[in-house]
Amino acid sequence: MILLLPVALAACDRQSRPQEQANAAASSEVPTTSGEATGPASAKDDAFDYRLDRSKAGAAAPDFAFLDPDGGEKTLRDFAGKPIIVNLWATWCAPCVAEMPTLDRIAATYGPKGLAVLTISQDNQGLKAAKPFFDRHPLPHLKAWADPENQLGFHYATGQLPTTIIYDAQGKEMVRVIGAMDWEGAEAKALIDAAIQS
Repeated sequence: MILLLPVALAACDRQSRPQEQANAAASSEVPTTSGEATGPASAKDDAFDYRLDRSKAGAAAPDFAFLDPDGGEKTLRDFAGKPIIVNLWATWCAPCVAEMPTLDRIAATYGPKGLAVLTISQDNQGLKAAKPFFDRHPLPHLKAWADPENQLGFHYATGQLPTTIIYDAQGKEMVRVIGAMDWEGAEAKALIDAAIQS
């Protein structure tokens, strides 16, 4: 029993800096901060690698509660009547960080047209990780939402971050984007336009 104590303590070491992913490179849009992943500077650096999944199209949005930026609880139903982009991400995920500036610009462009862009952190530390990230990075059109219990991540069960789900204005799933997408690209624009017109 005493021999297992050092092994258990080593597994719980939260002071060590997380290892960076082998393919993580410095980003020109989101500066490096201790404990956060960085992503490639542009799409030319293969930052965006994704696949589309329409197998759950038509499914209703789940009703799991997640945290709003003030620590209150919200569900996707609180955004009823609006098309929604739900982006599951984490501060330690390089592809997530790489696509964040394009999501911010999409929120700026399509927010006035009724699109809600929810970047919901899957960090176990919840808002303690997400809020400082947004405080440090120039992403004025996005907010720090959090799902520290990872209920949404387990529900969607893609096994990958980022995962983004687009819902129509009736709260029905249209498509899942598994991996990082350039949200200003032609394919993304077509997906967003379809959601806006729903």
